Amino acid sequence: MARKKHQPIQPPGKEWIRSLQNHLLGWYDEVKRDLPWRKDQDPYKIWVSEIMLQQTRVDTVIPYYLRFMEKFPTVRDLAEADEDDVIKAWEGLGYYSRARNLQAAAKEVCERHGGVVPRDPASISRLKGIGPYTAGAILSIAYNLRVPAVDGNVMRVMSRWFVLKEDVTKVSTRRLLEELDLALIPEDRPGDFNQALMELGALVCTPIHPACDSCPVRQECKARALGIQHELPVKKKAKPPAPVPMVVGWIRNHGRVLLERRPEEGLLAGMWGLPSLEREGAENPVGLLTNRLSSLGIHLASETLLGEVEHVFSHRRWQVTVIEGEAISTESSLSDAFRWVKEDELEAYAFPKVYHKAMRLAQQKTDKEAAVQGRLF
Repeated sequence: MARKKHQPIQPPGKEWIRSLQNHLLGWYDEVKRDLPWRKDQDPYKIWVSEIMLQQTRVDTVIPYYLRFMEKFPTVRDLAEADEDDVIKAWEGLGYYSRARNLQAAAKEVCERHGGVVPRDPASISRLKGIGPYTAGAILSIAYNLRVPAVDGNVMRVMSRWFVLKEDVTKVSTRRLLEELDLALIPEDRPGDFNQALMELGALVCTPIHPACDSCPVRQECKARALGIQHELPVKKKAKPPAPVPMVVGWIRNHGRVLLERRPEEGLLAGMWGLPSLEREGAENPVGLLTNRLSSLGIHLASETLLGEVEHVFSHRRWQVTVIEGEAISTESSLSDAFRWVKEDELEAYAFPKVYHKAMRLAQQKTDKEAAVQGRLF
């Protein structure tokens, strides 16, 4: 079967490009948001912000970014930090592999590049966790290099500008948009142009209700001229997250709680959490958990089904049954994947949100019992 080719795109003329650049950059100079990573052109700060902004909203990122930069102000500080401290500083942002990759790349920058974020496209693209967009953003914003930076916002904007009806989830479409973007970037302000393009997508050319009447480049937008801006971009619908029944244990023993570290590969890799295991729909969750704990030498005096919580990851939907248990015997020679921790020391650990939900459920039960106890006495 012959491979479908991209629809032909008419190359933009010089006058159109010049008009678009002037309108877009003029608008950006007037309305650009005052964001902490825009205070200077430090490549490390821009790098950290771009990694945090992946799959996370700007307003959410700002307080995390400020705390993270206070704790790890330079790339060397990050490279030399304890991994658990880095993960704790990232707690709440999710997608923890981003933090691990960021630290691994920081170590490589210190070891191979003297602590200076490389300005060469090939070198920066070899760093862990840095893809084409992130490389382009750092190189253009920090080093003012004429490099495309095509993220979701940019793909949406440019699909409308050029009435591109190709699926933007395809790699080939991204490459086409990178070529078009490169043709538009001015020699004198590449970083500002890329940021202006992202800003336009975030504030004006939004997915559902684009503010076309107030758009600074409405005259240059071909989709608006045709009245089809709401139909673009073309994007293949993602599959809904697959449901995964889970059992999670809130296991206590003399004021301590049992923690388990997730495997180094896969979902929530290397993170500390509560003992967890997948179950088949018909399996008894209490029996499944007690059998698992017994195999570790941990036996329970009682078990209570606390309830259920749900958490959605990008490809999975955990349907979690939370069980509380009081351990009467504990194996002293547990593997490094398990750890007993005092309840008042749990805050020192970084837990994924799904475990925070389970812990809140357990805490609600404790609070209710305390309230009942108070009324009795």
